[in-house]
Amino acid sequence: MTANSQSYTATIEVAKPPPHVFECIRDVSKWWGGKDLSGTTRLLNDEFIIKHGDVHYSKQRMIDVVPSQRVVWLITESRLAWLDNKHEWTDTKLVFEVRPEHEGAVLHFTHQGLVPGQECYVTCSMGWNLVIKNYLFNFIVEGRVATQLYA
Repeated sequence: MTANSQSYTATIEVAKPPPHVFECIRDVSKWWGGKDLSGTTRLLNDEFIIKHGDVHYSKQRMIDVVPSQRVVWLITESRLAWLDNKHEWTDTKLVFEVRPEHEGAVLHFTHQGLVPGQECYVTCSMGWNLVIKNYLFNFIVEGRVATQLYA
């Protein structure tokens, strides 16, 4: 089994068309970054930073954009304060794949490189479950903007 096949994944199904889901993914400030996001999140090679206080810093570059189907972000820099290896996310990828399904779409998210055995895996998996399955899902389905990432 390869590292990519062990990487963290989450899948959600929504009653919205793929173009809508795709646009919501690219509107990162509404479901992940909020006021903690700087930069742009729309086009190939756009770069943006997510910074949650002194706890989380990550810089992403959009390395693959296929409208209504796929967005890939390469994490070029990271600092996760609670880890011994604070740069564990650096050089990992966040992959969003959208496909039509019944009357809506399925979104499959993979954090390539976030694998079991890494220091961050358990905690980051719980965080991604909240961000993807709750914040992003609710933004796609109801247009609700996440007001804070961590309670």
